[in-house]
Formats: sequence, C-alpha cells, structure tokens
Amino acid sequence: MSETTTDETIVLDPTHAAFGEVQTAGELGRTHFIGIGGAGMSVLAEMLHEQGVDVDGSDRERGAKTDRLESLGIRVEIGQQADNVAGARTVVYSSAIKPSNPEIVAAHAAGAHIVHRSDILALLMNGRRAVTVAGAHGKTTTSSLLAHILVHAGEGALADPSYAIGGSIQGPDGATLDGGHAGHGDVLVAEADESDGSFEKYRPAIAIITNAEPDHLDHYGNAAHYHAAFAEHAGHAREHVIICVDDEGALGVLRSLAPAVAARAIAYSTQPREALGDLNGATFVRIESETEASGSGAERFTIVLPGTLLGGDDLRLPVSLIVPGVHNARNATAAITAATLLGMDPHRAAEAAGTFLGAARRFQVRGTVADVTVVDDYAHHPTEIAALLDAARRRYPESVIRVLFQPHLFSRTKFFAGEFAAALAKADDVIVTGIFPAREKQEDFPDVTAQTIVDAAAGLAHEPAGQWIRAVDDMRVAAQMLAMRAHHGDVIFTVGAGDVTQMDDVLLHALEAHRVADGR
Repeated sequence: MSETTTDETIVLDPTHAAFGEVQTAGELGRTHFIGIGGAGMSVLAEMLHEQGVDVDGSDRERGAKTDRLESLGIRVEIGQQADNVAGARTVVYSSAIKPSNPEIVAAHAAGAHIVHRSDILALLMNGRRAVTVAGAHGKTTTSSLLAHILVHAGEGALADPSYAIGGSIQGPDGATLDGGHAGHGDVLVAEADESDGSFEKYRPAIAIITNAEPDHLDHYGNAAHYHAAFAEHAGHAREHVIICVDDEGALGVLRSLAPAVAARAIAYSTQPREALGDLNGATFVRIESETEASGSGAERFTIVLPGTLLGGDDLRLPVSLIVPGVHNARNATAAITAATLLGMDPHRAAEAAGTFLGAARRFQVRGTVADVTVVDDYAHHPTEIAALLDAARRRYPESVIRVLFQPHLFSRTKFFAGEFAAALAKADDVIVTGIFPAREKQEDFPDVTAQTIVDAAAGLAHEPAGQWIRAVDDMRVAAQMLAMRAHHGDVIFTVGAGDVTQMDDVLLHALEAHRVADGR
C-alpha cells in the first residue's frame, strides 16, 4: 500500500495489508504490474489473468517471462514510464521498486490503489486452504514438491490446486513448467518470501517453515528481529505449522510460539526426539534411515508419522526421491506431511513425491560433453551451497567438483563472506565472479566484491586459498577458464540466484570446442 506524508512524499510499505480477508480478485479492476517480468511478479500476473482480471505490466527489458506473458495475451510495455499506468485501477509493485519510479508517481497522482505483490498473493489465498512455505532456503523446492504431489495425486477438492511459486518446475522430457497456476481446487500452495517482512500478512491454513537461518539482515537488522517475524507468520496459520527443527533458528522460533500455536505445530527432524530438547508441545515427525548410495541417483529415507496425525497407529512411510541430498529429504517430509494434513493418503503423497524432478535450477543437469557434466543450481546462501556440495559429493563421489559462483547481493556477501568461503571449500576448484546486485548498488558497498569471499577463504584451515579459489569478475571469462581446466569425469556447477545460469551454454560450448581441439 502507499501512504503520503504532509509534504506529499510517497512511502511504500510492503508490510501494510491492502485487502481484507473477504475481498476477491474480481474487485481489482484493470491491474498493472511494475516489473512484471520478475519471477514472483509474473506468476501473480498469470494467475490473475487466468481468473479473468484485465492485467498488463511493464519491465525494463524483455526476457523469457515477458515473452510468456505476451503469448498469453497479457500486454507488456518495455520501459517504465507514467503513461503505462493510465487507466489502471490497481498498480502492483515489488520491494525492488522505489517510490520515485515514474509509474508509482503517476499512479499515486491518479489515485490508483498501489499494492505490494504480497497483497495480491494474500488476496488469492482468500477462500482457499492455502499452504505457505517460508524459510531462508528450501522454499521453492518444497512448494514445488507439494504442488507436484497435489497435481499428480490429488483427488476431489485436492485436485487441480492453485500455486504461486517464485520459480519454474522441471517437467518430463526436459520441459519447464511455469510456477503459477490458478486451479479450480480448494488448495493454494504459495512460496512466502520473508525478505521484506511482507509474509506476516498471510493467513494460511498451513504454514511450512523450512528453516529460519538469519538472512536479509539489511532489512531486519539482527537475528532476533528475523526470528520474531517467523513467529508472527506462524501465529497466523489457522490450522497447522510444520517446522524443521534440524535448524537451530527454526527450533528457537518453535520454542517462542504461544502455547495455542505450538499445540498445532508439527516439528520434523532427522535427529532423535530426545536429542532436541523442548519442542513446546509440538507433535514430532522423525526422518529415519536417510541415505543415498554413491552414484545411485536415489535419495531414500523413512518418515515416521505419529498416529495422532493419522487418527490411528503410527506409520513408517518409506520414500525414494530422484532429487539428491538430505536437505531434499527434509523438503519432501514437509510436503508429504502437509499433503497428509490436507486429507491425502500419505502413501499416495510419497509415491507422487518420488516422481518429482526438482524445481528448475535445483541440481539441474544441463548437459555433458567429453564426460564433463554441467549442473546448474540456484543456491545463494552459505547453507544452501554447503547442502548442494554435500549432495554433489554423494551423487558424484569420484569426481572433481568445480564451481562457478556468482554472489547475490552486496549486503549478503558482506554479512556472510566467511560462511560463503567455508561452504565453497567443499568443492575442489572455485571461481567467484562479479556480484549480482539485484536491488542494490555497488556504490553503496564500495569495498564488497568477489574478492571479499576469496580474502575470507585465506583464513580457513584449508589448503592455500590461491590454489582452490580465485575471483574473476568477468563471468564469461570465468566459465571458459573452468571449461579449459576440466577433465574427464569432472562436474562443473554454476551456482547463484542471478544470471550465472546463462553460463551453462558457454561452458558446454567451450567444452565442445576444447574436445574438438584435442581431437577427442
């Protein structure tokens, strides 16, 4: 929502709720999205369009998302200017948009309803059994997995769910499925972004919290405020909270919940119950026997669901996933538990989870040339990178692991340089490339560069940093360097939340050229 002070300064407040719990999308009128090509914005624009809302938008440049929206009949203007919002009743912005944006200024002058993207998501939850997925990492995979389970195994009111996921899903035969759909069923699965505090306005039936490891400290200031926001979000869940207590931050959030909220919570963990201490009265779900045989391509584990959730005896539910890593065992446990609470047979949910290929850019194999495999992953927080490389070691136990890492945000690089270095040390060969700024500016962080992480690596109890990690600002040059160093059996990962994914084709072409030059 927008507010104005006495001197007419425009203030954009993403935490202010713009709609009530009984309002519907049909009341929006013509709706304009500023930055419609963004992952989170394009999904919402598509969902409103599917519901018959007159939607248009603008963005600074064309891309795959704007092309898709135009193919659906949604008007997209390239360039942001005042004329684009003429006649719009509702104007939607994200936290990347500043009050000085010409479309915000024009919409305010015209008296349009200016709302944050989270307001649209909250509006779409009205009248549905919404399941939100929040956490510093694991949001996209867990929400994608739950949507996949409902799409492929849901029956009756659980069939044809709506979902709003800030990314794409890997479909069969290499197809990529968009992350937004307005279904006819009762359930809406939504990724709940915590970066700006706006997730506190959601009122889901079920709130999943995959972890609460401090992030976005540029907004929250400290870990205590960050954790308090998760507790507030959990308190708004009408039915259940599903929370991973393998994470110390999330365990602290659980312990801080009011007794009435904690009584409706389900805590899941790979640890024994007695090792966790106080769970504040929450029901406990255990992940047992988690393993991936080297190179097997299957992540296997057992979920122990207590009879109190099932209305009967305890259930030991075997699960086998295609996607690797203990972190995905946790993600799947959250999704299967949520599906069970929604009313699905847990065996059907587990079987459907086993066919999930992953969210796009999550351990996504992009190609193999001369026995060198290129894998792309969205990991952009130190814990995500550590989990990715642990999974890589299990999936490719005999391989040299090489990483092209693009840090995302100057502030995150500044706060977590040491943690990034420690996580990347799990690889054999790392190049850190120029930072993807997103909403930030280099001039505000003049001393923060790719070299910041390399310098932090010098303090590790590791082999000399210059031998395994270096900074190369030019991403294309960095990709070509990794390709030239690769040998048979190596695996190269492109890692980060920015545009490093574009280097996959560069790597594959460079590997092909190198193979031809060597006569292989």
